[in-house]
Amino acid sequence: MSKRKTKIVRKTHDLSGAAVPMLRNLLARYDAAQTTDENSRHWANADLLSANSANDPATRRTLRSRARYEYANNCYCNGMVRTLASHVIGTGPRIQLLTESADSNREIEVAFADWSKQVRLAAKLHTVRQARCRDGEAFALLVQNPRLTGRVRLYPRIMEADQCATPAQFLTGYYQVDGLEIDQFGDPAFYHLLRNHPGETSVAGFGEYDRVPAHFVIHLYREERPGQRRGVPEITPALPLYAVLRRYTLATLHKAEIAALMAVFLKTTASGFDPADLGDPFQLMNLERNAMTTLPEGWDISQLKAEAPTDAHDAFTKAILREIARCLDMPFNIAAGDSSSYNYSSGRLDHQTYFRAIEIDRKQFEIDCLDRLFAAWLSEYLGESSGIHPRDIDTSRYPHEWRWDGYEHVDPLKEANANETMLRTGQVCLPDLIAKQGGDWEVLQAKAAAAFGLSIEDYRARLADAVLGGKAPAAFPGQLPGGAVDAEAEDEDNEDGNETETETEDATETEAARV
Repeated sequence: MSKRKTKIVRKTHDLSGAAVPMLRNLLARYDAAQTTDENSRHWANADLLSANSANDPATRRTLRSRARYEYANNCYCNGMVRTLASHVIGTGPRIQLLTESADSNREIEVAFADWSKQVRLAAKLHTVRQARCRDGEAFALLVQNPRLTGRVRLYPRIMEADQCATPAQFLTGYYQVDGLEIDQFGDPAFYHLLRNHPGETSVAGFGEYDRVPAHFVIHLYREERPGQRRGVPEITPALPLYAVLRRYTLATLHKAEIAALMAVFLKTTASGFDPADLGDPFQLMNLERNAMTTLPEGWDISQLKAEAPTDAHDAFTKAILREIARCLDMPFNIAAGDSSSYNYSSGRLDHQTYFRAIEIDRKQFEIDCLDRLFAAWLSEYLGESSGIHPRDIDTSRYPHEWRWDGYEHVDPLKEANANETMLRTGQVCLPDLIAKQGGDWEVLQAKAAAAFGLSIEDYRARLADAVLGGKAPAAFPGQLPGGAVDAEAEDEDNEDGNETETETEDATETEAARV
């Protein structure tokens, strides 16, 4: 029985009569630490295994197989996993270089975008995100593909979690977890990757594996405990609930089918009737379509009252889906594909939590996957052009950021007004605002300037005047070379200012809304 010692402070008096504190030990108990006849079965499977022992190969294999089964046979499970991947990855991340050379930035950005299309990076990231949710983890092996065109032959080959495994006869070291070799700091040093999938029945040679250095392997999973080195499906807590939901739905359907199959029942209230005269009491009789018949005296005909599905079925389904979606930080309306019970406020509140979780998920993708992938690509890209070995290239000299798809607001007008207010008050800058929407502000402004037939400087000057409500020096007469202001032109502007103040404000608001 677990107990906790707590010190309680009381007051006593010394010989002079002054009050002094006195400490006394008290034995306190936690209700959750008690084992009773009522809760013993509930806590029967609780253990103190380490993270890696709890996620041993057999446990992970069972969870993967059951999660894949639900994904393949349960529409809600399938939709949740694919929707989560679609919201996290979207159309794919885009890189934006932040070096001082605009030309170099643009060259590298275009080259990386071309390479991303060749290797189908966005599609692979979708698959990886689904695998992490369904299987618990996903792997990408960085190899060279000679079939690619361009300078870079780097190719991310994605692999299922089943192929990262150490055959039992080789799993002997202390610094080993199934499929991994751990260094003294607890980080992966080598991965053991099977050459063939253990579930592949058309090839031989199972058990052969390659010992691959960790810097060639990208391993994505959700680390929930210190020291955890392998992942379990993110939908693990929901697997029993998916089964319950399908069983309840089938039971409700069977009940309705049975009620519909029985067309009529014959019953009698006649006295002196011997049921044995009918023979089999459950005898079936065929009825002619659109027929009319008479019944003997004392006999009656009736039908089963179909009472399924009831309102309880809909309420039960929603309750289960809410619990299932919680382990993915997903709101009910996205999990169920049903927003009929939502209003504007509840939708906003639910989505804030969900999209906050997606931001964290994307940041983990950047650190664990995209930054490493870009560093390997950049080393090869610069090495091909400069003749320097990729290992000698310092990729840290190329700061960058990743641009993801933005989120559609449920009320675009309110969002536009809020963005305008934040821009006017300096709470946000235009590059960050456009980046939040998944765009590149320099590319966007260049396109807009070309569409209006303006130089980029004129366009930015007019945009600044429209957003901030002031006069941009480069866009108006009266400015002399070097930035000085012509006093006469300034006086003329001041004289006309009072007459056109209202007109300028209206035009500013119109221009801001258009931009």
